[in-house]
Amino acid sequence: MNTHRYSVWVEGKIMTEGQDRLVENTLGLVGEAGEVAEKIKKLIRDDTRFSNAEIIKELGDVVFYATALANYYGSTLDGVLETNVEKLNSREERGVIKGSGDNR
Repeated sequence: MNTHRYSVWVEGKIMTEGQDRLVENTLGLVGEAGEVAEKIKKLIRDDTRFSNAEIIKELGDVVFYATALANYYGSTLDGVLETNVEKLNSREERGVIKGSGDNR
């Protein structure tokens, strides 16, 4: 599956509209990212082992909600990826890839 087809597929799974969709997709993204973080925390704190497949499944949920939000804002997963590559390449070229702040 390519990213365009995935973006279209994600749209077919969306269950809410308008402002409710924005909130549900944002909370979904944060929740799923939290599940990834929780597994990593347990790995460090408790030495709990998770298979790569378990982490990949959670990351898939993160990508789903990130794609849903990209679609909501009139972009695509490809658009998000391209924008991120441009941003990070620019920071690297200007010697500001380290540090903090969105507009560095």
